[in-house]
Amino acid sequence: MTGSLTFAYPGDLSLKTGGYAYDRQLIEGLRARGWEVDLLCLGEGFPVPSPHTLQQAEYLLTSLPDDSLVLIDGLAFGVLDTWAEAHAGRLRIVALVHHPLALETGIADLDQKRLHESERRALAAARHVIVTSPMTARELSANFGVEPGRITVALPGTEPGAYSTTKNTTPQILSVGTLSRRKGHDVLLSALKSVEDLDWQATIVGAKTLDPETSGALERQLEGLDLGGRVQLAGQIDDPRPYFMAADIFALASRYEGYGMVFAEALSHGLPIVACNAGAVPEVVPDAAGILVPVDDVSAFAAALRRLLQDEGEREARSKAARHAGALLPDWSQTARIISNSLDEVS
Repeated sequence: MTGSLTFAYPGDLSLKTGGYAYDRQLIEGLRARGWEVDLLCLGEGFPVPSPHTLQQAEYLLTSLPDDSLVLIDGLAFGVLDTWAEAHAGRLRIVALVHHPLALETGIADLDQKRLHESERRALAAARHVIVTSPMTARELSANFGVEPGRITVALPGTEPGAYSTTKNTTPQILSVGTLSRRKGHDVLLSALKSVEDLDWQATIVGAKTLDPETSGALERQLEGLDLGGRVQLAGQIDDPRPYFMAADIFALASRYEGYGMVFAEALSHGLPIVACNAGAVPEVVPDAAGILVPVDDVSAFAAALRRLLQDEGEREARSKAARHAGALLPDWSQTARIISNSLDEVS
């Protein structure tokens, strides 16, 4: 059983972020399963939209016919609490939560409390909630009042990756993530400075335009570290797969992840991982495949990099474990099937 639904999203659906990639794959997967999916853009600036943008988004959603099934990306839904409470009775509202808005890094305490309360109220008005990890499901149940029976966990799909058969003379370190504070690239750069006595090259792939303040700070930090051109800030890349294939180590110091699709992609390419014990990362990265250290611990991150850079045998063992874990990850058709089945049950 399938039907029609409206998928409402904020901003630019084509952006190369994990959340938008999930949205695009979900839309494609639902359509492949026979769903008629109408797209509704709610405007820019979420989760802190201008009053005009918020008013326009509410108008667009209010214009949906009674009993419409509407799936709303959590980046916007978390601040649509007043609208959701007003229309919960006439619309079948489903929320898609990548991770709670209040858990974004760098938010002031008052803003964090405001976002927590607005998202709690919005989720209370949803008929059902789709999340991208068991960790987020637990978080919503424990701290946002969402009953487990209203939650469906649909892990992101992962396309099978290819492995490089060429041994790099100089180990190549890859990091993939938007240049935002939450991704912890500042920690990675400081850690790389600590291991500059070793042979390596590093590439950081990620959009520079979504958080210009952080992007600018990272460029200044890199210039001040004087690493002799050994680190490349590559910007946004349409297809990062060649970078994964060319790498020897994947390193990302995220301060929080609702899932961490790039870690799954690194596993699928057989890369040993250095990351932080943050959010859902431990659920994605097996102990045998990665070294997880405390958040914001530059020394521990540098020590983990040093281990992998100096010990080729450990790199190979963790690479083998990563390939095994990557082969077990779900694909996007499985993700779409899980969500399709849950949408069928929303009444």
